[in-house]
Amino acid sequence: MRRVDAVIRERLGSEVALVRQVAEHIVAGGGKRLRPALLLLSARAAGYAGEAHFELAAVVEFIHTATLLHDDVVDESQLRRSRKTANAEFGNAAPILVGDFLYSRAFQMMVGVGSMRVMKVLADATNMIAEGEVMQLMNCRDPEVDQARYLEVVRRKTAKLFEAAARIGAVLAGLPAEEEDRFAAYGMRLGTAFQLIDDVLDYSGDVESIGKNLGDDLAEGKPTLPLIRAIETGTEDHRRAVRLAIVQGGREDMQAVLDAIRATGALDYARQVASAEAEAARQAIITMRESAWKQSLLELAVFSVARQQ
Repeated sequence: MRRVDAVIRERLGSEVALVRQVAEHIVAGGGKRLRPALLLLSARAAGYAGEAHFELAAVVEFIHTATLLHDDVVDESQLRRSRKTANAEFGNAAPILVGDFLYSRAFQMMVGVGSMRVMKVLADATNMIAEGEVMQLMNCRDPEVDQARYLEVVRRKTAKLFEAAARIGAVLAGLPAEEEDRFAAYGMRLGTAFQLIDDVLDYSGDVESIGKNLGDDLAEGKPTLPLIRAIETGTEDHRRAVRLAIVQGGREDMQAVLDAIRATGALDYARQVASAEAEAARQAIITMRESAWKQSLLELAVFSVARQQ
């Protein structure tokens, strides 16, 4: 990961001072770096012995960072990783444009690696992420969104980059298509579990731990799984409170929504769905040859559900 961070800082270079300033603001904010770590672990678990995975891990982080910059503008977020968001610090225009810079720099780096297969995986993933962003926008303030529709957004918007990171590890190692697909399935399931726990923490974490304001999803009118479950299984009063909160957005009805979530066990349900996804991730690679990297991938699936931030 130190090698990846070195690549990130080197590739952030730009003659334009504001590009460097905004990019450094969000990269220096830290984060779990799960996606690049997933690519590194997958490559070694697949038997890759070269060094291109460092560059590609940085590419994945750049794509992720670009989506964060754009997300925060769309969502009007003020806090991420316990720091002011780039849009709160610099206004909306600069983060959007620097996000574009990070996307384009990522594709420059992909070309440098010289693998058409890798470029296709990442190009397809980036396109699907953009579609997921639009689908999420369409779902906002819509209380009719069901679990299937919501999970489709999760798989496109969040889990697809996890899938791509894991698949690239297998591509670098030259594994056959069937083995590639196993790595990809692991990444997709892992990313889905990770996002579902984010949904849970939005209603059960604390600001210091999760690094953002509680109820941000509700404020934006996003019908995440805990809310969907409360609507599906709650009393008429519960359903009315949650539906109204989704339609109106904001945190004014936060307590009524929390009451509905607790009464219906919606957070426990979301954790169960996340646990099932994490176990499916483990099963996708369980018969793979034994190695320290495989063991780390298995443990990462457990962490995705057990984490508190």
